[in-house]
Amino acid sequence: MTGAGAGANLLALRSHNAALVLDLLRTAGSDGISRLELAERTGLTPQAVSKITARLREDGLAAEAGRRASTGGKPRTVLRLVPEAAYAVGVHLDRDEVRAVLVDLRGTVVGERRAALDLGAGAGAVLTAVTDAVRVADAVRATGADAVRVPVTDAVRATRADAVAEAVRAKAAEAVRVTATEALPAGPLLARAGSLLGVGVALPGPLDHVRGVLHRVTGFPEWDGFPLREALAERLGVPVVVDKDTNAAALGLAAVGEGGSFAYLHLGTGLGAGLVIGGSVHRGARTGAGEFGHQVIQLDGPPCTCGDRGCLEALCLGAVARGDVEEAARVLGAGAANLVGLLDIDVVLLGGRTVAATPEAFVRGVGAVLGARARRTGEGAVPVRVAPGGGRVVAVGAAQLVLGPVFGRGDG
Repeated sequence: MTGAGAGANLLALRSHNAALVLDLLRTAGSDGISRLELAERTGLTPQAVSKITARLREDGLAAEAGRRASTGGKPRTVLRLVPEAAYAVGVHLDRDEVRAVLVDLRGTVVGERRAALDLGAGAGAVLTAVTDAVRVADAVRATGADAVRVPVTDAVRATRADAVAEAVRAKAAEAVRVTATEALPAGPLLARAGSLLGVGVALPGPLDHVRGVLHRVTGFPEWDGFPLREALAERLGVPVVVDKDTNAAALGLAAVGEGGSFAYLHLGTGLGAGLVIGGSVHRGARTGAGEFGHQVIQLDGPPCTCGDRGCLEALCLGAVARGDVEEAARVLGAGAANLVGLLDIDVVLLGGRTVAATPEAFVRGVGAVLGARARRTGEGAVPVRVAPGGGRVVAVGAAQLVLGPVFGRGDG
């Protein structure tokens, strides 16, 4: 195992140029890329590329991927990224559930843990649930078991040893044998086949992304001022990044190729938006952008958990509770139309468990509102589709909060 210190060193790569080279290795995939191509695409000298790639190979981040014929001279050696050289964990901390995914350097999920929790159960119980989810996700990768889900009584109240034993028994039975000592080492959390770069945690806002401090989380004002990043970093012994769930999802979608300017609308236990403008996540001056669900669209409307009345979230979730999905989609569409008018975005992406229950109805309903707006304005209708990634979209995006800077993407 590689220690947490190595992960911290990798997280702060020696130079921006090294990060650029590493990102090109990542995008080249298993076919690899030659040093000459790296020099051409980065604008660096061949000598500089040779030094950088030699260092990446020493660190175990790059390896030879064979040889490729050249137009003259000897065949070129091509290099590839070693995805298992390092890992990141992404955590989606929802109001009633925690999901942790372990991803390699390519962003591929290699371990997962889901467990129910109560965000209002208090800091101690929630921190324990998150810590256990992160550790079991790592244990799942080490044992080769599949994703697991453990009830809240185990996730929050059981000892770590019991949680791991339950997870392994549930999915691997007699084929997988992991002791509590092997699965949960004492001290800082360590990845097994490579160093753990860090943990990204995404949860409902509002919060301070820069300081990792929570504000009055909607529905749970008791979290106001809690230093979540500091508390988790102390428990896990690795760097921790905290962001809103919708921002993390938007970041993850941009990392896998969603281009231009788009809005990711997440309708689950709450309603929020992640905004990517010109290819970058827009968090705002105080990192509070995206409180989409708390725009008031009905004066003196029904009360919202934020303390206001007539919020988009209250109206949308109220319609869902009544079983009126068409009305919920129409309300969501009204909010999406406001975003389109304000920001001139290229596409609207929908996600969250409520959307996942009836995706066609939400795409149809939101699309109808945006289509009507387009006819009024004479503009082309902004497309609406379900975001790729399913229920993992926030957790995988949270892992990108850690991976992004490694590859020269500053949004993390």
